Amino acid sequence: MTALRPRGAALEGTDSTVLVRQPGPQELHPRRTRGRRRALELTLAIGIPVALVGLYQLATSQRWIDPRLYPTLDEMGRNTRDLWNSGQLWDAIYISCKRALIGFLFGAGGGAIVGYLMGASRLLRAALEPTLSMLYTVPKLALLPVFLTIFGFGERAIYVLIAVTVFFFVWISTMAAVMSVAVGYREAASTFGAGRWQMFRHVLLPGALPQVFVGLRIAASVSILVLVGVEFVIGSSGLGYLINQGRNLLLLGQAYVCIVIVAVIGYLFMALVRLIGRLLMPWAPEDNAIGPQ
Repeated sequence: MTALRPRGAALEGTDSTVLVRQPGPQELHPRRTRGRRRALELTLAIGIPVALVGLYQLATSQRWIDPRLYPTLDEMGRNTRDLWNSGQLWDAIYISCKRALIGFLFGAGGGAIVGYLMGASRLLRAALEPTLSMLYTVPKLALLPVFLTIFGFGERAIYVLIAVTVFFFVWISTMAAVMSVAVGYREAASTFGAGRWQMFRHVLLPGALPQVFVGLRIAASVSILVLVGVEFVIGSSGLGYLINQGRNLLLLGQAYVCIVIVAVIGYLFMALVRLIGRLLMPWAPEDNAIGPQ
């Protein structure tokens, strides 16, 4: 069988092959390569949304879509200015962000604690997992009448519904993350006499955090989805309420502006969670992509 010789390979004798790899640009100029890659990533991240906005503007200006149902960017800009000058937009953004953040914090905290305990204890997992798994499959908006009956038509019902939704996403990701920590790490820590706190601090927590933050990022986006749904149904304020109001009164520019703002808030929320994860986990790889670099 003939050995394949890559670029830069040298042959010694007739029976052995020595492979010599020529250094690439990543090794020769690492700072320049990282800078170019970051610039390309930033260009793509900004360019694709800008291209979509440009395509939408072209479609409305050329009347490829009905302008009565899809307002132009100029009209949406005027709606944004009017909402901001009236104070409605800022109030809605503040109220919605407050609701999402409070519900997320309570739900994520509870989900992380329960998920860790269930991941670390087989007995507790056997006792609670069937019940929680059944509740996990129930659409959370279907629980809204129950929470309204218990907590009334106020902010608490919204907080609780968001917290319950976030809880299940964080619980299941945390439990799976703790269970996936290699048994060899636990056995090695036990051999060196690690107690429960040391096992948690030096083995389970570092091993589980990357997957836990994946669940937190998903839960952050889901909290925004649930928030808008709740504000549709019972809200008298917030971005979801403005979207529903715009739909009912045929103020479509107002509705689309608020939809875009919700999308931006959701992205920023997920980016914030990701940033916190990077600060807490400097050892975790940021990107394991094997495609073009």
